[in-house]
Amino acid sequence: MRMSMRRFTRLTNGFSKKVENHMHAIALHYMYYNFVRIYKSLRCTPAMAAGVTMRLWEISDIIALLPKPEAKERGPYKKRNSN
Repeated sequence: MRMSMRRFTRLTNGFSKKVENHMHAIALHYMYYNFVRIYKSLRCTPAMAAGVTMRLWEISDIIALLPKPEAKERGPYKKRNSN
């Protein structure tokens, strides 16, 4: 787990400067850790071993859980003076 938690150190490009971004990154890491990655000692994911789910998840399943972004209404364009 130590190598997968590099977001906590400043020596990498993955270091989170904003708390919100850090929280989202950690949440994604734990979703992958518990639902997607198969462990040799368990021969399944931790969520399957605990009885939370009966199937192996994929990254696309995690993406499907994310809320759909709302479309923002754009304002009118401003004309530029070309000299």
